[in-house]
Amino acid sequence: MKHVKALAIKFVSSLVLLSLILGLLYDMSFGNIFLITLVLGVAAYLIGDLLILPRTNNTVATIADFGLAFVIIWLMSESLTYGDNHFSMSLIAALGVALFEYMFHKYVANNVIKDQGGQQQTRPLQYQTEASEELTPVRQDVRSSNEENKKPQ
Repeated sequence: MKHVKALAIKFVSSLVLLSLILGLLYDMSFGNIFLITLVLGVAAYLIGDLLILPRTNNTVATIADFGLAFVIIWLMSESLTYGDNHFSMSLIAALGVALFEYMFHKYVANNVIKDQGGQQQTRPLQYQTEASEELTPVRQDVRSSNEENKKPQ
């Protein structure tokens, strides 16, 4: 039920935001905005909120949502509408979606992901390097001495 509530909040907020940006500024029809919001909401919730956010942090998930929103809005506006300024329209709309997603990720992290009992969330990836003191070969037949390396001059 928490996922349905979060998805409904995301859909309504994104619909209002994209109606303001795409409808008022770029005169896109409400049907096209509704379809873009539906596809973007489901894709961004599954990829950005449920896959990327639990494994990384809010900043990485917001950047991923920006890229996803830009690609979805640009491709769908290219195929659904006529015009020549789809790049800047998609960029401005994706920036607006990314600002909303930054705040929405805090809600999802506190109310949806945190409350999932029984499921252990994966830790963020922590990479570490290993250092060693063994820089020369151990075997005598492989190792060369300083006298062998010196050549008479």
